[in-house]
Amino acid sequence: MTDILPSSDSVRQLVAQFDAELAQAKSTRDRQTVRDRFLGRKSGVVAAWMQMIATAPPDQKKQIGRWANELKKAIEEIWLGYQQAEAVVVGLQGIDVTLPGRAPRLGHRHPLTLVRDRLEEIFTRMGFAVVEGPEVEDEWHCFDALNMPAEHPARDMQDTLYLASPIPGDSPADHRTLLRTHTSSMQIRYMQAHAPPIRIVVPGRVYRRDDLDLTHSPAFGQIEGLAVGEGLSLADLKGTLLAFARQMFSPTVRVRFRPSFFPYTEPSAEIDLSCWQCEGAGCAMCKKTGWIEIGGCGMVHPAVFEAVGYDAERNTGFAWGIGIERIAILRYQVEDIRLFYENDLRFLEQFPY
Repeated sequence: MTDILPSSDSVRQLVAQFDAELAQAKSTRDRQTVRDRFLGRKSGVVAAWMQMIATAPPDQKKQIGRWANELKKAIEEIWLGYQQAEAVVVGLQGIDVTLPGRAPRLGHRHPLTLVRDRLEEIFTRMGFAVVEGPEVEDEWHCFDALNMPAEHPARDMQDTLYLASPIPGDSPADHRTLLRTHTSSMQIRYMQAHAPPIRIVVPGRVYRRDDLDLTHSPAFGQIEGLAVGEGLSLADLKGTLLAFARQMFSPTVRVRFRPSFFPYTEPSAEIDLSCWQCEGAGCAMCKKTGWIEIGGCGMVHPAVFEAVGYDAERNTGFAWGIGIERIAILRYQVEDIRLFYENDLRFLEQFPY
């Protein structure tokens, strides 16, 4: 074979010969032998052609090199095709179709997602609609309409993350834009677009100038609720939160209101739940008090109704706000809020679907 002088015809002949010998080979070892005779580095046909270049006349060197490369390329393509076909056959032979199937490994939903979905499920069963709003807000929706005057501490740069760019077509030029500090701003937007009665919950991410530590984060989840209609009272608020707490934590949990102050509710209260671990006797989770604080609530302030054009004489309403991370910490007994953000699979895989 090596005596064949390089030419286009000899290239075709050798390629056909290589293909025929591979087809006749009865084993993988036989096919490897055929391959080595043609593509071996020292004694193969292609190597012999390459060696001819050194002794060929100068005007033929280029042509012989081109034919040798064509031969090598064609043989390698045929060899690759046989290897791929053989791999498919081996793979099929290695499959035992009588074995039971293997269940695919599923990922784990994040614990904060689990808690948010559970919150939404509980409140939608009570008749509340789930709505979402923009995370970039203006001062009017986030503060002014919620009865927070310009001198209110919550509007200080120490608490609020202000932005340089306005919201196109949505915010007046004299209102600065910011990352919302609470989801209550969506309550204003919803009341502007809908007449009472309304019942909504607003889950979402909010932002504040907090350092990241065991219990604080500059970005965290919050869910706020709002109900507006005729004749709603503080008893309706407490009953709603009691029903929520018993579905989220324990059928025997109790709710306690402690007087507090929020500019957008009057009266206002902090929401405490009786500790479901010790039934109020006092333990590490409730810091020996028997009660656990989960958020704030109150009756909607008349000034908020006036800002959105509601009749404050005819309508009353109640609202509450609860941190999603706070609920997750209590529900799963997590001591460090930072664990929710570090994406450590050893932590995340501990939670049920």
